[in-house]
Amino acid sequence: MVKSKYQSVLDLGEQLNVQDGDVQVVGNKLEIRGTAANQYHKNLLWDEIKRIGGENPSDIMADIKVADTSVFARHTVASGESLSKIAKKYYGDPMKYTAIFEANRNILKNPDLIHPGQDLVIPNL
Repeated sequence: MVKSKYQSVLDLGEQLNVQDGDVQVVGNKLEIRGTAANQYHKNLLWDEIKRIGGENPSDIMADIKVADTSVFARHTVASGESLSKIAKKYYGDPMKYTAIFEANRNILKNPDLIHPGQDLVIPNL
């Protein structure tokens, strides 16, 4: 029953390609382990756990590691995006676009000029 309760977390883990995943039901508690690609993916998993189980769920134990701690995330620019839209997605604050611009000065010359297909580093703040 507890596994079906958190099925959306397990589905998200598959969607995010969590590595070394392990899921076990021990008594009435779901134990999950794995390695997310970056901190953003780990945060998405924890947000889903909290959405289902509340702020401090007692029926799940999650040990989620992060493979690449050098960046918060990596992002491929899509048509119609701006650095402020990207900053809002990852940080919840469009004004943090300057952090993304500074982390990508090697490929960006102007924060107002990005192109679809560019691969950006989303830095840890």
